[in-house]
Amino acid sequence: MSELVKRYTSRERANHWFIAICFILLAVSGLALFHPAFFFLSHLLGGGTWSRILHPFIGVVLALAFFFFAIGMWGQNKITAADREWQKRLGDILCNKTQGLPEIGKYNIGQKYLFWTLVLSIALLLVSGIAIWQPWFTPAFPIGIVRAAALLHAVAGFVAILAIIIHIYSAIWVKGSIRGMTRGTVSAAWARHHHPGWYNDVKKRN
Repeated sequence: MSELVKRYTSRERANHWFIAICFILLAVSGLALFHPAFFFLSHLLGGGTWSRILHPFIGVVLALAFFFFAIGMWGQNKITAADREWQKRLGDILCNKTQGLPEIGKYNIGQKYLFWTLVLSIALLLVSGIAIWQPWFTPAFPIGIVRAAALLHAVAGFVAILAIIIHIYSAIWVKGSIRGMTRGTVSAAWARHHHPGWYNDVKKRN
């Protein structure tokens, strides 16, 4: 049996999948409320009325869960000089020419950009969502602010959905990645190949 390396704790995995479920419910209900063509999706939450009621509450729950999830990964997702070097040579990397590049840590530059995109988009969704949350908070804001918040909410939602689609595609494309978030471990060969800097740090600590 090949050597396995611990990548995520059970708490991190549970939080990740809880966020994923919340995000799916939000995406479904949000699209249903956004355009009539997607209204059929509202039936997954019990219809249009329940979608409108539940959507903001689920949004707050997701924002809180993601906040704690992001705090644990904040330091490992800082953009470093090594990341910028990888970014400069993106063309070579796509051609599998990685000689002379710094070792990748736990997350590569693409994963880090995805992380910060989600941090920003979820923060904007929370703030804008409060401004358009009828009937509780909307009356406290001028109509111009409410309209701007509605537009910002739609744009941030689109960006977040696109980011998650990229995230899912990447996890499937890079064979062995999904195991890390389902079982908590990855093979040593996977770690050495995709994240050698992180793998070496783990071996030193052990």
